This record gives sequence, C-alpha cells and structure tokens, in this order.
Amino acid sequence: MDERELRYLRLLSQSFPTVADAAAEVINLSAVLSLPKGTEIFASDIHGEHEAFSHLLRNGSGSVRLKIDDAFGDILTADEKRDLATLVYYPREKTALALDGLDRAAADAWVTTAAERLVALCKQASGKYTRSKVRKALPPEFAYALEELMTENNHAVDREAYHRAIIGAVIRTGRGPAFVEALCHLVQRLSVDHLHIVGDVYDRGPAPDAIMDTLAGYHCLDIQWGNHDIVWMGASLGQWGCIAHVVRNCARYGNLSILEDAYGINILPLASFAMDAYRDDPCVAFGLKGDPGLTESQRELNVKIQKAMAIIQFKVEAALIDDNPDFGLDDRKLLHLIDHERGTVVVDGVTYELTDRVFPTVDPADPYRLTPEEEAVMQRLEQAFVGSEKLQRHMRLFLEAGSLYKVCNSNLLFHACVPLNEDGSLKEASVFGRRYKGRELYDVLERSVRAAFFSPDAEERRRCRDLLWWLWLSPCSPLFAKSKMATFELYLIAEKEARKEVKNPFYSLLDDPAAMAVVFEDFGMDPDASRIICGHVPVKAKDGEDPVKCGGRVLTIDGGFSRAYQPTTGIAGYTLISNSYGFVLAAHEPLESAEAAVERGLDIHSSRRVVERVERRTLVADTDTGAELKQRVADLERLLAAYRQGLISERG
Repeated sequence: MDERELRYLRLLSQSFPTVADAAAEVINLSAVLSLPKGTEIFASDIHGEHEAFSHLLRNGSGSVRLKIDDAFGDILTADEKRDLATLVYYPREKTALALDGLDRAAADAWVTTAAERLVALCKQASGKYTRSKVRKALPPEFAYALEELMTENNHAVDREAYHRAIIGAVIRTGRGPAFVEALCHLVQRLSVDHLHIVGDVYDRGPAPDAIMDTLAGYHCLDIQWGNHDIVWMGASLGQWGCIAHVVRNCARYGNLSILEDAYGINILPLASFAMDAYRDDPCVAFGLKGDPGLTESQRELNVKIQKAMAIIQFKVEAALIDDNPDFGLDDRKLLHLIDHERGTVVVDGVTYELTDRVFPTVDPADPYRLTPEEEAVMQRLEQAFVGSEKLQRHMRLFLEAGSLYKVCNSNLLFHACVPLNEDGSLKEASVFGRRYKGRELYDVLERSVRAAFFSPDAEERRRCRDLLWWLWLSPCSPLFAKSKMATFELYLIAEKEARKEVKNPFYSLLDDPAAMAVVFEDFGMDPDASRIICGHVPVKAKDGEDPVKCGGRVLTIDGGFSRAYQPTTGIAGYTLISNSYGFVLAAHEPLESAEAAVERGLDIHSSRRVVERVERRTLVADTDTGAELKQRVADLERLLAAYRQGLISERG
C-alpha cells in the first residue's frame, strides 16, 4: 500500500478502530446488499394540489393496498381491507370517527383489533428492510413496544400473551389512539423508500405551501426544479420579473390566499392600486382560470389585480431584456407595438385586434415606464417576498433537496427537456457570454442558481437572479423548452396562431432512439440500459397519447395533478413506481375529497400498467446505493488487511 492509501485507511480506522469493528461492518453491509431494493415513487407537476398529492403519499401510490392484500389474503373481507386502508391513510380522522359513540369496552376492542392488524401490516411492509433501518423509523414514544410486537419468535409459546399485554398496557394508559396513529404512519413510511419530485410544486393549485411542508418532513426525498419552481425561487430573492409573474398567476387562478395567508405577503398596497387604477375597467381579457369559489367582490379584485400585474410584468420584463441583451428576448417586448387609436398590435409582422384596449397606466410615448404607483407596488412586493420567513424556508428546501437534474439507478431525471436541434443534436445556449449545451448547460445553470442565493459578490447575485427569470421563460432554457412565453398574446390576442408556443424538438424526437442516445451519452449513461423520466408537458391520455416513449426509454409523467389541466389529460396525474420487480405507471382519477375518503372509505382509483418487469428481482446490490456500499466494503476489507499485516495498529 502506498502512503496515500495508508493515510486514508488511518482515517477510516478512527471509525472502526479494531478488526472486530471493521469485520462487523463488512458483515452488516454485505447483508444489506442482498436485500430487495426499496420502492421509489416519481411524481411531477403537482401544481399546488396538496389534497390529492397528500393522499397518494399516504397510500404509497397504491402500494399500501397491495401490502394489505399480501398480509391478509382472504382473512379479511373486502370491506375490512378498505377500512384498514382508510385507517392507514387518515389514522387520526378515521380513529375519531370509529370511536365516536362507543362505550369504553367497545372502544378498547376496536383499538386492540386495529393495532393487531396494523402490526401484521408493519411486518409485511418492513420485510425488505434491515432491522436497523426499521428501528430508526420507529416513533420514539412507542419504539420499544413496536419493536417487541414486530419481532417474530415462534418458539416462545407465551409470545401471543406477551403481545396482548403490550397492547393492553398501551390502551390502559390512554395511549391507544396515538399508538394506532403511530402504526399507520410507520406503514406509510415503510411503503415508500424514496420520493422523487420531478418539478413544478408551485402555481395553479391552492396549496403549494402545504406540499412544501409535507416534503420538508419526508424521510427520503429529492426534487428536480421545474420552471414554476424556479420562478418562485427568483421571486423569493426579490427579482421583479419573477415576482410579477407569481402575483399575476396567483390572481389568475383566484389563489391570492397563497400570498396572504400562506406566506404573509401583504398585497393591500397592490389591491388598493389595482382597484383605483382599473376602477372603471371591466378587464374583459383578464377573466379567471377556472372557478375557485370566490365571491363576486373577490372575483373582481382578482381580475383587476391580474390585469394590473400583467401590465407591470410587461414593463418589468422589458427592462430586464434591455439590461440583459445576451438573453435574446427582444421579441418579447410588445407594448410599444400597440396602436392605441386603432386598438391593434403587430406581432411577428402580423396585425391583430386587441381583446382589451384599456391601458390607463401605459404612456404610448414611453410604454415601458412604470408609473410612480406601479414602482411603489413593486418595491413593497419585493420587501414582502424577501421578508417572508416561511417562503425563504421553503426555497431553502429546494436548494437542500433539489437540483436541475439527477442521475440515479440508470434514470435521468429532469423537469422539461435537454434542448435539441431539429436534427437531434444538442442545442447550444448562451449563458453570460459563453455557449453551453447538454449536461454542461445544466451544470452551469445549476451553479448560477446557487450563486443567486449564496454568492458573496453582489453583482454576481444580481446577474444570477436575472438568470432565474431567463430560466422561467427563455426558449433556450431546459426548464421551459418552448419557442416563446406567450403571456401577452394569451391575454390580448384572440387568434390561436399568435398564441402558439412551439415545443423544442426534444418533444418531437422522444420516440427517436438515436436522438435519445445523444442525450444519454452526453450524461455519461448507457442508451440501452437507461431511462429519462420527465414531466412539464401534459400527456393527453384521453386522446390516446402514450406517456411511455422510445420503447420504454423515456417516461413522461405529467398527467394533470392540476385541476386546470385535467380536461386536457383526462386523468388526475401519473405516478411512476419503481420496486424490486420493475416499473409500474399508475394513472389516477380525481380524489373527491379527504373527507369523503375518511367517511366513505373512498380511495383514488388508479389504473396500473407494468412498464418493465425484470427477470431477476432487483437487489440493493444492483442500485447506486449498492455501488457505494460495495466500495465501502472494499475499503473496509483493505483496512482489515492493513490491521492483519501490522501496517495499522488496532486501538482499544
């Protein structure tokens, strides 16, 4: 062994100071390698739909029902299995409902039966994990009791009485409902080993903050940032283009409560400005998207705020385009092309009639100048976004658990695309004067995102904040991947040809093995043994579009969690499940409500489709984690050799 290796082994010996310690770890790790791999779940484009997403996490995208079938077979009736599943999903609510009106004896009997069934289910769910991993997942209050109940000992004739005594003691001390709840959460946790969020937690739906709170407490998680996430990240840093979009979009979907109630962002100055500046304006082109159940006065406020922020957005974006000429977005400056007398606008050389001609804050002689009132609104909003503790905390979660892409277990995860040219070659993009493509583009953009938050250089932070806005809407951005962000046209031009956003050729080449091979090879992956998992563009399942592309090499899993997209997709979201037997794609129908799930035992109905079934069950040894553990074993075996050759002395 050379001196460098000996230095490393001496450091390793501090953790394993004796032959016995090192050998024990080799034995433990070798055993782990032989276990089946854990279940991974992939979801994308959740768009604030917390209730449906939370339900799918609770039921493990259908995994809990399968484990109930495996654990109980024909022992339980269909109704009993449904009740048990509902209990696992909503333990506190279901327990309260079940115990309501029962006398003490009946309540104790219900808790006893529920606990016994849940213990059996925990045993089933924990089968592919080490005792150590299960032990770490146990809730501290009940860790001893649960470990005893889940430990098999068929040779002890009084074991059943021992278990009954444990449950009896839990009930006698008044902790029965809490014990049931702890068991249910343990089943949920053991049913999913790892969660992958493939972009777009934010926008459209009503509760992205609740989703972020859920993710913050999740046991094993990674996130690939989507374009709707990156624009919120920019807004949290006070970037005006991002703030303008975020506020306008909340108003468009009638979700201003996200700003006010969830994040404590004061919109009163904006509301006062909008109601005054657009007081006599019917805002005919700025109706709300969908029906969020607002009162008439609330609807009017959202409409006027939406228009006010749209006009501010067009002005702010023009300033950003002028400040960053290398962004190449001059064609997105359109306010100066309006003929206010005729009520028309020229876009791409074509003259269109405007759907709305009332622009009280736009000066035709200087259309991109913010009025003093608009300037004050943006300054107040910047302060509010930057000062929101909860928003800052959620954005830090994105930075800690997230990235622009991830390679794991031969899967390449990213939200939208790797930009391609028409011929399938990698498309270049300019970032701060240098040109990048493929993985190199992703890497430089990720460094820039983190620099926007953490760079000690104020000018670099400013430039990178502007780049977050570029990532949101640039045709060259791997997060947007369309020819233009047609916000102006969607509001103010009726003709569909003006509104059309042409997708990057990546999407037309998804079934082209040669084009996808270019992507895989650029990321250092084997085209014949790898997959792309992405979202961003809703799959029109109702029209027969298949989310499985390129012979299973590409899986596009935006199935419409967002209610606004469900008429387009015909379903209410996809989740992709990877377990030791292969890949399963689940297409979900809408959840009526959490209340209906508790009271009537309703679940999300999901159709499951096997995308790939492996010939041999996948073990931990076959995963990226397994590769790390194998390297760890090899290092420890070298340490053992050093001990035995006297190159390193044991301690203690």
